[in-house]
Amino acid sequence: MNEYEHVEHGFGPICDAQSEILILGSMPSPKSRAAGFYYMHPRNRFWQVLDALYSTVESNTVGSNTVGSKTNGVNTNDIRTGAIKARESDGPRLPEASIAEKTAFLLAHRIALWDVLESCDIRGASDASIRNPVPNDIAGLIRHSRIHAVYATGRRAADLYRRYSEASLRDAEITVPLIALPSTSPANAAMSLPQLIEAYRCITLTEPTSGKP
Repeated sequence: MNEYEHVEHGFGPICDAQSEILILGSMPSPKSRAAGFYYMHPRNRFWQVLDALYSTVESNTVGSNTVGSKTNGVNTNDIRTGAIKARESDGPRLPEASIAEKTAFLLAHRIALWDVLESCDIRGASDASIRNPVPNDIAGLIRHSRIHAVYATGRRAADLYRRYSEASLRDAEITVPLIALPSTSPANAAMSLPQLIEAYRCITLTEPTSGKP
């Protein structure tokens, strides 16, 4: 059995002022921490699910002379002005896209991506083993965006959010609904890819209902 180790999140959220929904995991897996990005285990189906739900993939050439705010190397002004073009998908292309392309995809579709925890003690990739959790500043992220709904990718992420994040949102007078979705991890082998796609379809349908000061 893996020994406990203290881990830090290691990379920031994907979000800008136009983001409308927030998808939260618990803590990046060892594969994701090594890659410095979200859901990078080759058998995690998160990117396959998004690829199926949205018919386009964003592409971008990131130049060194771009201006404006950037998230993971992608210029958000370029996304808004159409420099990042959508192309028709002819297969599961998002899972194979670069980090910059994945980031562009999320921002173009107004999806914010983060995790509930900034650090914790954990055995391997086992969410069930998490102890000594330190939460991220979810309230601060929501306050500077248009986020009106939060989706947790798995029961453990939802439980951690309710226990460690909801109080800070109440203190900030921020009201957003939490929707718990099934995990896309290979550990959730009971759910097929089509079942996950159907379960996640709600992220494309949410209407603004937030209350923010």
